[in-house]
Amino acid sequence: MYPDVQLFIDGAWTPAAGGRTLDVLNPATGESLGRLAHAERPDLDRALAAAERGFSAWRKVSAYERSKVMRRAAGLIRERLDHIATLLTREQGKPLAEARGETLVAADVIEWFAEEARRTYGRVIPARAEGVYQLVIKEPVGVVAAFTPWNFPINQAVRKLSAGLAAGCAVILKGPEETPAACAELVRAYADAGVPAGVVQLVFGVPAEISEYLIPHPVVKKISFTGSTVVGKQLAALAGAHMKRVTMELGGHAPAIVFDDADIEIAAKVLAANKFRNAGQVCIAPTRFLVQETVFDDFVGRFVDLVQKVKVGDGLEPATTMGPLANPRRITAMEGLVQDAVQKGAEVLTGGKRIGNTGNFFAPTVLTGLTREMRVMNEEPFGPLALMIPFTSFEAAVAEANRLPYGLASYAYTRSAKTANAIAAAVEAGMMSINHHGLALPEVPFGGIKDSGYGSEGGSEAIEAYLNTKLVSHAAL
Repeated sequence: MYPDVQLFIDGAWTPAAGGRTLDVLNPATGESLGRLAHAERPDLDRALAAAERGFSAWRKVSAYERSKVMRRAAGLIRERLDHIATLLTREQGKPLAEARGETLVAADVIEWFAEEARRTYGRVIPARAEGVYQLVIKEPVGVVAAFTPWNFPINQAVRKLSAGLAAGCAVILKGPEETPAACAELVRAYADAGVPAGVVQLVFGVPAEISEYLIPHPVVKKISFTGSTVVGKQLAALAGAHMKRVTMELGGHAPAIVFDDADIEIAAKVLAANKFRNAGQVCIAPTRFLVQETVFDDFVGRFVDLVQKVKVGDGLEPATTMGPLANPRRITAMEGLVQDAVQKGAEVLTGGKRIGNTGNFFAPTVLTGLTREMRVMNEEPFGPLALMIPFTSFEAAVAEANRLPYGLASYAYTRSAKTANAIAAAVEAGMMSINHHGLALPEVPFGGIKDSGYGSEGGSEAIEAYLNTKLVSHAAL
């Protein structure tokens, strides 16, 4: 059964004050799954007041005790794995195996930040005079407003929520309206683990209305957002007008560079698997496949063979390896990008069309014959489109990789240590993975540069955005 999802404010699950609700749809069938509470201004005011009280209490809880509470939450996530993963597949569409993986990773992320809570060290700076102590102290920044998307409704939220709680902050989480139940289960695990009332709030509603109210509000001290570059820039500008600290994890258009000395079989296998994970609705998905011309036909042939074996269907079906797109808007977007490319001379090697008339299914697609004038070469596809582009030289590959304003993820395949070092230095991106797919682990930094945002949501760097640095210079009398 899919539950009707309520707001979580001041330690209690509650309907919206105005009684408004939104439909939650199954992307595999288009049918309604349930209803979602729609927050309005009175609900947000309650959440802000509760978060302010919650922060006052939580910041006084020792890092050691915060860590223990967080570990209990991770344990509850694992105990509830099957229930949470099934909800996630029903509302988001991804195969159940991927939903289980996302849920388990969320528990790992919580445990990582539980340990980081106990390592928010300051330092002692040697003084210039006898009897003076110069101490650097880390303090929680305050109430955090976090905004999360629908593509990974647990794992985008868990990073923000866990980093904030580890630091001693309170968090108002604006969850994804299209995929709310899995996100709500994350909050439920934290509440059941013993996080005090007011430390975590969960609200849903009209994203623009909520962000425009929360970001300028004096109670809120930090913003964390994951989503499109266009919206991210708007929210960053609003936060900047009120001098709010911001972490932005925005769009990407990741290059995957395959050199002629690469293991072509491994490159095709790993890149195909990660291109079509979550139906390509992944900000770090490889998208522009830059393949050295001497191995271009070999790589593309292997890649297409793998793509044609992808089983598209309902994520709850055991044989499914790629589920539907999350909503009808993504179908329209894919059709528009493919149509534009074909009209301008691109060739569809496989896929390129919607599958059936029920649900949001789109065939995994491989395009070749691409030029820079095509929309898909400049706009983030955020779907199951793989773009095959031959290159002649190292310099040509770098030029194409760096051409766009995005700078989130990048990939390269080569047997040469010299080439690997050179490409890692040359590509403008916040992350690069060479000869494997090694991004988004809890312990490594996760973030981009240029129009892909700034700040990190992984590794030891992530918690810093939730901490203020205070100098205490003390002269003994």
